[in-house]
Amino acid sequence: MELICPICGNALTQQDKCFVCENRHSFDVARAGYVNLMAGKPPAVGDNREMIAARHRTLESGIYAPLCDALRETAAACPHGVFLDVGCGEGYYTAAMAGARDGETVGIDISKDALKLSCRRLPGAAFAVASAYHLPLADGSVSLLSAIFAPMATEEFHRVLKTGGRLVLAVPGPRHLFGMKEILYDTPYENEVQDTALEGFTLIERRTVAFPFTLESAQAIADLFSMTPYCYRTPRAGRERLLSLDRLSISAEFYVLIYEKAKP
Repeated sequence: MELICPICGNALTQQDKCFVCENRHSFDVARAGYVNLMAGKPPAVGDNREMIAARHRTLESGIYAPLCDALRETAAACPHGVFLDVGCGEGYYTAAMAGARDGETVGIDISKDALKLSCRRLPGAAFAVASAYHLPLADGSVSLLSAIFAPMATEEFHRVLKTGGRLVLAVPGPRHLFGMKEILYDTPYENEVQDTALEGFTLIERRTVAFPFTLESAQAIADLFSMTPYCYRTPRAGRERLLSLDRLSISAEFYVLIYEKAKP
């Protein structure tokens, strides 16, 4: 694995509790185990502790286990080598995919609090505070890159992937959490289906993962709601309707998209 310096782009070497490049730019490893490679960039913020705790409770409840299983199976069938998870969060999907393959694992996120959980979940991996739009890895050094509900930085993904390497995306399907929308909005709407074409990549598979699940408490409903974009753009009346419930049965729908980096 070759992490690179965010200042000069040279390779970083780990020396005890820091990473150093040949130009003597140095980056300390935090006590939690991650390294901050956002030097010279705007301060990283990311999700706050409350949002991360809510996501952690939701994922640990197992309601998204079918998606996790699909990603694990996908990773097992991809080329071995360095695996990079962009926007890894607290490492739930990272750990599942890393456990299905041989090779080193790197996770990046802009949230330090999320990375603290990732480091505990997968102590053998390397985790860094970094942006999807400025990945701290060398050109052509990655065999598998995943972006699970993460920002799409297509040019950077293409740069760090080897020719023939795989890019795995997970995106919401049209009817994802539609039952929640029926409570939140007077006129619920389906998610827009995005164009799957990506420059420099060939789509080799699109897999639909859909399943029902039930939330058994008001806390579980609030936790899932806080993970969605609807949390930021729902009228007060809809929010109050949803958060007054103590049980909710709905369905999830995801597309898992698998791409191959095309030959030049």
